[in-house]
Amino acid sequence: MTDDPPPSPSTGPSAPLPVRAWSGALFEEDADNLWKLALEGSGAGAWDWNLVTGEQIHSRRWQEMLGYEVGEIPHTNQAFVSRLHPDDLARVTQTFTAYLAGKAEDYTADLRLRCKDGSWIWVHTRGMVVNYAEDGKPLRMIGTHVDITQRKLAEATLHESEERWKLALESAGDGVWDWHIQSGKEFLSKRLIEMYGFTEDELRSHPDELDNRTHPDDLAQLAQDRQAHFDGLTPTYTNEHRVRCKDGSWKWVLTRGMVISRDAAGHPLRMIGTHTDITARKNAEALVRQHAYFDPLTGLPNRRMLRDRLEQEIKRSRRDNLQLAILFIDLDHFKAVNDTLGHDNGDLLLAEAAQRLRQCVRESDTVARMGGDEFTILITELTHTGGLEPLLEKLLQSMAQVFQLGTEQMFVSASIGITLYPLDGTEVETLYKNADQALYVAKGAGRNRYSFFTPALQEAALTRARLATDLRFALGAQQFHLLYQPIVELATGAVYKAEALIRWQHPERGVVSPAAFIPIAETSGLIVEIGDWVFAQAARQVQQWRQSVHPQFQISINSSPVQFQHARTQSETWVQRLQTQGLPGECLTVEITEGVLLDSNAGVTAKLLEWRDAGIQVALDDFGTGYSSLSYLQKFDIDFIKIDQSFVRDLHAQSTNFTLCKAMVAMAHALGLQVVAEGVETAEQRDLLLQAGCDYAQGYWFARPMPAEALVDWVAARA
Repeated sequence: MTDDPPPSPSTGPSAPLPVRAWSGALFEEDADNLWKLALEGSGAGAWDWNLVTGEQIHSRRWQEMLGYEVGEIPHTNQAFVSRLHPDDLARVTQTFTAYLAGKAEDYTADLRLRCKDGSWIWVHTRGMVVNYAEDGKPLRMIGTHVDITQRKLAEATLHESEERWKLALESAGDGVWDWHIQSGKEFLSKRLIEMYGFTEDELRSHPDELDNRTHPDDLAQLAQDRQAHFDGLTPTYTNEHRVRCKDGSWKWVLTRGMVISRDAAGHPLRMIGTHTDITARKNAEALVRQHAYFDPLTGLPNRRMLRDRLEQEIKRSRRDNLQLAILFIDLDHFKAVNDTLGHDNGDLLLAEAAQRLRQCVRESDTVARMGGDEFTILITELTHTGGLEPLLEKLLQSMAQVFQLGTEQMFVSASIGITLYPLDGTEVETLYKNADQALYVAKGAGRNRYSFFTPALQEAALTRARLATDLRFALGAQQFHLLYQPIVELATGAVYKAEALIRWQHPERGVVSPAAFIPIAETSGLIVEIGDWVFAQAARQVQQWRQSVHPQFQISINSSPVQFQHARTQSETWVQRLQTQGLPGECLTVEITEGVLLDSNAGVTAKLLEWRDAGIQVALDDFGTGYSSLSYLQKFDIDFIKIDQSFVRDLHAQSTNFTLCKAMVAMAHALGLQVVAEGVETAEQRDLLLQAGCDYAQGYWFARPMPAEALVDWVAARA
């Protein structure tokens, strides 16, 4: 034995070596080597290499594989090396040396051999040492050559096909990635790299490169979607996530991929896919979501977003045994801002109100705009409700501060209704209804205040609901009737005016106050039908009284804002009816409130003008209690003002109310209007109003509202 290193495929003895051929399927001297027979039968070529002498024996199949007859190729290592493709020599030598050095479990390599006709075939060679010297030195190797030319051609075709689809995807604007999972190598196409602002030498070919640039909020879902595909749960891998670009910005991408090869155990070996830039789509979706879930004027969550958050907070409160509060907030007299300063200034006020509300609450709480001048606040994580009242006071004070709208200053206030979870209810609709009922009470109590929901409010709401149902049948069942309150001319004591007042005789509840059912009628729209009925009754009555009481008798009827604004305009209907009955317009006075004039559009003005042309007079009711009465007197055709009873109730000679009444009378007379005072209950009040120059008065001092036949007797008794 020699201490020289064993020869490699590129080295070995240069002198010719004895040739030993396989005859048929067996070596003549190695007939016991049955494995050679098996290899011949499988179509593989075999080789047997004496590493000491360099003698290398090639089987018949090995020689035929290269197009030679048996015996044409000498059995030397040089015969193999001389036919090895030059581009494969270094790689094969390195693989062989690593095997002999114990760095690899076996010797395998794909290589090209030159055939007899000069062409090249691909073979897969595999070998192993089968004989060692006592000192461990390898003496003999045996192995095989398998023709893999067709496989290599197929792989080349596949590679060419891959290049074509990669080119196609690139031309479509997609970036392509090709991940060899076991080796950890990932091919990133030029388009993909440029998509994030890099050049090809700035990104490593490793899957961690893009994973590390993925937004932290998106990593968990990305890993989940990828693993689901690895596990065979999804046919393809699809995920949307953000990737940090070179300049630090974030780009939304849609990545799609598929495992194209797996090992025998089903583990993924290779995966290919694409990145598509979907940033524009995501921005568009965000814009749509902004419009769908947020109020464009204030930037606050809208009704839909509030409901989603409330549902989530209810679940969390139930789980953590916490309470929450819902606040319904309505700006008082906001409509006057739109009417006096315009909608642009109204929008400025709403935006400022939204900011004030947000500044009053915690970041964890939600302020939403429900629409118009209605806001909702969701207060979460309450362990007790005692801390709400300071917040409520803070909200009222904040809303009561002056609003600077350009060069104009405006004051509004707020009314707040509050309900609590789970004390008042556990469902969204129930809580909304409770908060609305509490807000209704706060507004009814005078505004600029808050009210908590109570079971009593629920009972009141149920009563209103039942009244609303009963009200729909009341007119047809003839449950309404009119009472008339005389209006006295103060200077003479004459009576040729009366106000018609509707009453509801409920079959079970008895007499229902107009204060209880008129708001319900307005909300439901029934006020229009009821108003027409009042008009018809009053027209018939005034026709009788013009014959029996006074030829110029006049009845006043009330018209609500809802009734006044109805599409089937009262002016046309009532004027035509009066003409049909042969009655002049002067027989009626229509009493309206500032609520009608707040919606001062062309239609309102036209109706008032038509009434004036027909002779129907108009009285502005509750004068002095609004905010813009003086401007109405100049803008619209008004015949009377009615001083509200709140000014008359405490009227005495030295009172401020007396001064105010004199001022209102003087102003009205200067504008050519007449004045009616309501709520006169004492002789002193009557005398002071007469002293102030008031034209007419009505109230309990003269007479309570009475049926029509009683009024005739009352007037006759005064004669």
